[in-house]
Amino acid sequence: MTSVAPAAPFGRVLTAMATAFHEDGSVDFDGTSAIAAHLVANGHDGLVVSGTTGESPTTTIEEDGEILAAVRAAVGPSIKLVAGVGTNTTVHSVELAQQAEKNGADGVLLVTPYYNKPSQKGLLHHFRQVVDASELPVMLYDVPSRTGTTIAFDTYAEAAQWDKVIAVKDAVGDLVRALRINTELDLAVYSGDDANTLGFLAHGACGVVSVAGHAAGNEIKAMFDAWFAGDTVGARQIFTRMLPAIDAIMGVPNYGATTAKATLQLLGVINNRNVRSPLVPLDDEEYAALRAGLAASGLI
Repeated sequence: MTSVAPAAPFGRVLTAMATAFHEDGSVDFDGTSAIAAHLVANGHDGLVVSGTTGESPTTTIEEDGEILAAVRAAVGPSIKLVAGVGTNTTVHSVELAQQAEKNGADGVLLVTPYYNKPSQKGLLHHFRQVVDASELPVMLYDVPSRTGTTIAFDTYAEAAQWDKVIAVKDAVGDLVRALRINTELDLAVYSGDDANTLGFLAHGACGVVSVAGHAAGNEIKAMFDAWFAGDTVGARQIFTRMLPAIDAIMGVPNYGATTAKATLQLLGVINNRNVRSPLVPLDDEEYAALRAGLAASGLI
């Protein structure tokens, strides 16, 4: 029995892609373009550029614009590009949204301001300013483990009335809440946590914004294809095979950029795993654990 796949306005399989850096810390645009091309060649129909995994807290506005332009040139016009514009300064986020529109983004990813922990009223004010800054559709991003703030359901309900707010990247992990956001507010829901993606599918998600997709894009796509073809057993089998890799990629305290870079180096996509401080590359023990997890899932 085939299920009806929900609309996926930004694509179905997206990865919050890493940004490559040279040894001196400058952006490696050739390496970044290679990462984008690798993802598109392996199951992706969308990419998130300059998200947290892209080390956006350490890149400048100018660099973010140049990275987006380089990725667009590398992948062509058919791949959905979502630009991360979330910061804890509204003026900064407004400027990033305006720049993203000029540089070829199809939408923006707007995370809750981190560290300063605004009230729900403050969140709505921040969101409204950024939403109004461009004509691009918006994916809100809820990840309280990193920001310290959760978007309340009533806040979602108000933001959902704005035409340009069309999707949510949910890393809260509350599957029933995600289902309500989708069914009651008509927002497309993307899993923001690889370990919960299969559960999110069962609760109405249309896609994923992944980190494991740096290595497992084809497998994630196969899981989605199986699920929406009604083969829930097959989808579960694919997900189960991916679990060692997901655990390895997400099991390091500063996962994301560090494990993504190391994964891409193991796959031969880039030739180093440079990150910007305050992150540091994986040590030898962490690198070996990552390699073992990827190997156990058959990805290297």
